[in-house]
Amino acid sequence: MQNYSVLKYKDQLPGQQTRLAVSNFISSGEKIHPEMLKNYLLQKEASLRVNHRLGYLTDQGNNAITLALKELLYLFKSPDEHYRQLIYEIFPVDPLQGGAGTSLNQNMNEVIANLANFIIFESTETLGHIHPLDHVNMHQSTNDTFPSVFRASALVLFRRMQESFAGLQKSLQAKEAEFANVRKPGRTQLQDAAPVTLGMEFGAYAQAIGRDRWRFYNAEERLKSINLGGTMVGTGAGAPLKYRQLICIEFAAVTGLPLAKAEDTFEATQNLDGIIEAHGIIKTAACNLKKIANDLRLLSSGPEGGLAEIHLPERQAGSTIMPGKVNPVIPEHVIQIAECIKAHDLMISNLASEGNLELNQYYPAIAHYFLKSQEWLARAADLFAINCINEISADAEQCRDMLDRTCAEAVCFIREFGYDRVSIIVKKSRISGKSFKEIFLKETGISEAEYDKYISARG
Repeated sequence: MQNYSVLKYKDQLPGQQTRLAVSNFISSGEKIHPEMLKNYLLQKEASLRVNHRLGYLTDQGNNAITLALKELLYLFKSPDEHYRQLIYEIFPVDPLQGGAGTSLNQNMNEVIANLANFIIFESTETLGHIHPLDHVNMHQSTNDTFPSVFRASALVLFRRMQESFAGLQKSLQAKEAEFANVRKPGRTQLQDAAPVTLGMEFGAYAQAIGRDRWRFYNAEERLKSINLGGTMVGTGAGAPLKYRQLICIEFAAVTGLPLAKAEDTFEATQNLDGIIEAHGIIKTAACNLKKIANDLRLLSSGPEGGLAEIHLPERQAGSTIMPGKVNPVIPEHVIQIAECIKAHDLMISNLASEGNLELNQYYPAIAHYFLKSQEWLARAADLFAINCINEISADAEQCRDMLDRTCAEAVCFIREFGYDRVSIIVKKSRISGKSFKEIFLKETGISEAEYDKYISARG
């Protein structure tokens, strides 16, 4: 489909209410997430279908709006970048708008109605033609459409997050296998502890990411119930019963998502605890990414004056004054993304508890930063895997040398030789500067083969 009408009439599609919204709100410099815009158009399509089926819209009105929606939805999949850029020219309202999302809903209604009138009547005159409220917004309120569209968008992005984290988990598991035989000292409180392998550490990271994937899947249960059909306060005032019974089913059909009408749309209109819980899952995943990124920074520290047990890929020069310096820029980027998501979580929790009586007026900010968290986390996971994890190499010699210089293997001998005796050997090793193994062999008289046998059995 070509978007000739959108391109031709783009400057005339936003109406008076859209222009007021643009002038009323100082631009944050942010844009409404494209998934939110696309799903709002799909919600309008679902309402159009139900209203036409029930006889509330004429065939002419239905055909005009259907053609307009097809053109607008095509913008999101057009291979032509010029057409995709039209999206924010015709939907310019700021995401941090007052009015619980009314400005975006009005923007949608005006663009759809005006485009429909241009396509069919070559005029924006609504008298006797397509009206943004009487036809496009028929039996709808911002208070049931905006939250339902947001939840649909969040479901889409949770699925994208599952894909991104699956890729990251696969990368970590590959390193787990690659580094399975690289022995090194474990560390607790940054102090030497029992021996581990580098592969074990990457395997632990992979398991944490696997749990995140499971949580993303379960987050759908917190978001799939929608209040569409509840109109202003969730009671369905202004919408006929048959419409209220059909609209959620139709919206699920046009989006292909497992959406369902909330058991109590009145309750669902005012309470956002499920959204707080769902974003907590995003925050948890961000914390896991941050932990992994911090560990990689530490394990790669140096390269001469630090641990240097692994080498991160050299992505770019690290200093404008120190030649040869390379910084762990990808882990640092991931950490900053994680901190932003944690800040989003606090803001969403605060705003979700600020709703008054039958509606939360801060839905626009909640929706915007929720979707931003999802988008950023998915992209961070992709980038982390491709630009960092996949190219990590181990310095097996350094790991072995670090292990030999510590007393990490002492724990393997406590059962046979006793805690006190092994502690004395540890102290002698540290005082003499000789390896634990060398002192232990001398003090106990066991052979090197026997020593290695203990390590293999318990290390």
